[in-house]
Amino acid sequence: MAMRTGENDQGLRKILDMTRMMGIGLLGLHWYYFFYATFQEWGLESLITDRILFMVWKTGLYQNFHFSKFLALAFLAISLLGIKGKKSEKSTLKTAWTLIGIGAVIYFGSYYLIYFQVAQQWICIVYLILTSLGFFTILSGGTQLSKIILEKLSSDVFNRENETFPQEERCLENEFSVNLPTIYQLKGKIRSAWINIVNPFRGLLVLGIPGSGKSYFVIRHVITQHINKGFSMFVYDFKFDDLSTIVYNTWLRNKERYKVQPSFYVINFDDLHRTHRCNPLAPETMLDITDAAESARTILMGLNREWIKRQGDFFVESPINFLTAIIWYLRKYKDGAYCTLPHVIELMQLDYDRLFSVLRTEKDIEVLINPFVNAYLNDVMEQLEGQIASAKISMAKLSSAQLYYVLSGNDFTLDINNPDAPKLVCMGNNPQKIQIYGAVLSLYVNRLVKLVNQKGKLKTSLIFDEFPTIYLHGIDNLIATARSNQVATTLGVQDLSQLRKEYGREMAEVIMGIVGNVVAGQVTSDSAKQLSERIGKILQDRKSLSINSSDTSVSKSKQLDFAVPPSTISSLSSGDFVGTVADDPDCKMDLKAFHAQIINDHERIKKEEEKFRPIPQIRKIDAAVVQKNYIQIKEEVQDIMHAEMERLLKNPALKHLIIKK
Repeated sequence: MAMRTGENDQGLRKILDMTRMMGIGLLGLHWYYFFYATFQEWGLESLITDRILFMVWKTGLYQNFHFSKFLALAFLAISLLGIKGKKSEKSTLKTAWTLIGIGAVIYFGSYYLIYFQVAQQWICIVYLILTSLGFFTILSGGTQLSKIILEKLSSDVFNRENETFPQEERCLENEFSVNLPTIYQLKGKIRSAWINIVNPFRGLLVLGIPGSGKSYFVIRHVITQHINKGFSMFVYDFKFDDLSTIVYNTWLRNKERYKVQPSFYVINFDDLHRTHRCNPLAPETMLDITDAAESARTILMGLNREWIKRQGDFFVESPINFLTAIIWYLRKYKDGAYCTLPHVIELMQLDYDRLFSVLRTEKDIEVLINPFVNAYLNDVMEQLEGQIASAKISMAKLSSAQLYYVLSGNDFTLDINNPDAPKLVCMGNNPQKIQIYGAVLSLYVNRLVKLVNQKGKLKTSLIFDEFPTIYLHGIDNLIATARSNQVATTLGVQDLSQLRKEYGREMAEVIMGIVGNVVAGQVTSDSAKQLSERIGKILQDRKSLSINSSDTSVSKSKQLDFAVPPSTISSLSSGDFVGTVADDPDCKMDLKAFHAQIINDHERIKKEEEKFRPIPQIRKIDAAVVQKNYIQIKEEVQDIMHAEMERLLKNPALKHLIIKK
């Protein structure tokens, strides 16, 4: 291939200049031929020009008035083809073609001057001026064309067209799946697609700051679709009764679908008329002392969230051991007849002499209670108070007649996925009383999870709205192991920073790492960055433009870049979601990532909600009954203590256990 050199460029310019001069020469001969008489009057004729004109005339060039003008213009057009003017972003096709159009009108419109009844000389002068003006205006317009940058960079300043990618457009439904209809953009076109959570047992994390649409666009569909498919269900309803009402009304419409019709239960500490009662420390579920230890850890971590990051510290583990001893003592006493959280709270508030004396009678907790007894006997009260007081003070926050009433009843058990008695259970919190209610609900949740995560049970859906507001010990193990037991876990979280604050950085990273399905609305900062990296990179087109005085160079390439960059995730609208889903061996998916808008039928949902029935009143209750229950629990603890102390005093073999100080 011949190389482009300076000599070649110079030769090309000479050819173009010659072509342009030929066009000007033809135009000049046109003037000379059609206005020969005027030129003769001016004394501008010559023998040489007459001979040239005669030779040209013989070719037939001037048989038509306009033919020679067209030919002159053709030579001009040929000369313009090789022009490479200095490129300018200000030059536009509109300007260039306007100049060419005006020039053509003047150039050809000058013909009509010959019909004017004026002196021939004046017609000739004006005709020469107008055709010259038209000719050079066309030349100027053609030059403008050469300055136009034909290669335009994309006007998509946010690079949205490049960041689109194919998504799953099939609805892949099975007996466990959650399927959300969506629309998305692909190279400027709107297409329909589906978010197919075909394996919810691998965990679902729903992220999004307030207002992003977590509940309305995602969690409500998890609830309705799982109830339609016969799941037993637990729902932690942070803003009671938003989700609970959906559960209740969906249950009313679909309870006939179950092989065994499920029951609906609700725990709500604010309205005792609309709550069932349940004992989270039910003795039949406390099989060994590890259950008591786990319950003690859960309730104290729920009351003291900063302890979560300090697990293993002496002054964290000591209160847990103390509370474990109290719980297990009541579990063993009369086969757990008084094993409830209210009885635990009241028992641990008693004076040390009687409390330690009674606790020493139970051999199972001797190893737990001995450090406290020794500290008390050795008069190390400062250490003892440091060990026990934090537990007593924390637990005293729960000393409420309302809480005691709900926690001391037995309307239902927490084995919600029992095939013989399936249940749908909703537990409501109150954002204004989050610290107290959250701790109690954490205990419920931990006991429920332990009972649910067993083989041979009904498929179960656990849904936690605003998950960081409760403490679920071992949530990582639940997600990792519950898959084989058909337990689907859905966690609603506003932001990963919120999860780190409540559970610690390590646990937050573990949760993010092991969850198989992530659906995220608008999130910011590190959450957006992690999601962007999880979705991955795609090949994107890149174009660069270089302009110099004589040439324009365009460079096109493809490079890997984030399919959904953090900045895009940080500015998602309500209803727009990004994320990835996990597939199943029986339902493979090549396209797991998505960036789409979930489509809700707003009119249908609105009509459904208008027909919703409120959660009914469960029982009529008055303050006197609640207060009587509160006093009765206190009296029962005193009776236990009195009976046990009498037993110790009357039994010589046990009398040595009595502490007197």
